[in-house]
Amino acid sequence: MRDVAIIGIGHTKFGKAEKTQIELFAEAAMQAMEDAGVDRKQIEALFMGSVLPMFEEGQGMTSAYSVSELGLGSIPSTRFEGACASSTIALRDAYMWVGSGQYDVVLAGGTERALMMGTPFATRTFAMGGHAATEGPAGLTFPGVFAMAAVLYSRFYDIPLEKLREKMAYVSIKNHKHGALNPLAQWYQKYGNLKVEDVLNSRMIADPLTLMDCCPFSDGAAAVVLCAADIARRYTNEPVYILGTGQGSGGALARLEDFTKPASRISSARMAFKSAGLSPKDIDVLELHDCFTSAEIIALECMGFFDWGEAADATEDGQTDLGGKIPTNMSGGLIGKGHPIGATGASQACMIVEQMRGAAPKGNQVDPVPEIGMTDTLGGDFGTLGHIILGRSRRGK
Repeated sequence: MRDVAIIGIGHTKFGKAEKTQIELFAEAAMQAMEDAGVDRKQIEALFMGSVLPMFEEGQGMTSAYSVSELGLGSIPSTRFEGACASSTIALRDAYMWVGSGQYDVVLAGGTERALMMGTPFATRTFAMGGHAATEGPAGLTFPGVFAMAAVLYSRFYDIPLEKLREKMAYVSIKNHKHGALNPLAQWYQKYGNLKVEDVLNSRMIADPLTLMDCCPFSDGAAAVVLCAADIARRYTNEPVYILGTGQGSGGALARLEDFTKPASRISSARMAFKSAGLSPKDIDVLELHDCFTSAEIIALECMGFFDWGEAADATEDGQTDLGGKIPTNMSGGLIGKGHPIGATGASQACMIVEQMRGAAPKGNQVDPVPEIGMTDTLGGDFGTLGHIILGRSRRGK
């Protein structure tokens, strides 16, 4: 399989959008193609993540209509649905198609208008990413899942729940701080100076998670242009190479022995590290799926950045902020940047590429410029997991 590079990125502002999600994706895709210096005629296929378009706008086949909106002719297009991991698995498939030699230049990304649904309807439709037969009748939605995960974490590692709430608050503080510095973020210039008591005293959503422990619903889109690595420097002097990927699938929560250690996330991360020939210690910057503060702590351990039961203390100690062991969500993450579910994975990839170009906003840029970065995207309650490892240099070259 040949090497593959990202040569262009595009990203709308996250938040409330008046455009349709097809128009949002066109905006991000045009930015990516311009950034890559490619013409429409060079794009051979489109891979798009889009989760709930039929509920949001009554619109199906978003990938096909996006091809038309962009003037890409009649090229193949595929819409991917893996809940919040949709555009990560779209990007992963795009990588494999280019790596196989079937295509040389493709477009991948995602789009969503989750915010326009309003909280009650969005909560109901998001819950479709859980197991309908067992979790639906119990009224379980994702805040409840990650609230339970926090309680289990507290019990397993003998951390009093109130003390754990304080430790989780540092995830929110960090990610809101960096989101406030990111002009593309939903919470740009807001919540940049949160304190622990601000998080703890915000409205309770699902005990022990408060409003500031949760990511917002968002509208937005993100896109990347991928090409065969051997031709990448025809287009850019700053290609970023895909070094490894992983994907995992999980079942109903009732079937999980311990969902603070979901097998789907562990296996997907290990697959990505194995395919890249790397380990957690090689990663310089991480964009991780922090749908809730407890989710970030759990993910850090599942991926191997900290031992079991240590990530909460490490976060409180600043090991996941700039200058720490593993800078995590320097874009603001889902909590600070926003979460348009079909676009989130592609957004994470864009943020890693921006870091590797040394082009992240002041206060968010890792120094020195990272050589290797990683994304982690979670779909549903551990039903679909995706990981992508990116590097400034090709493997073994």
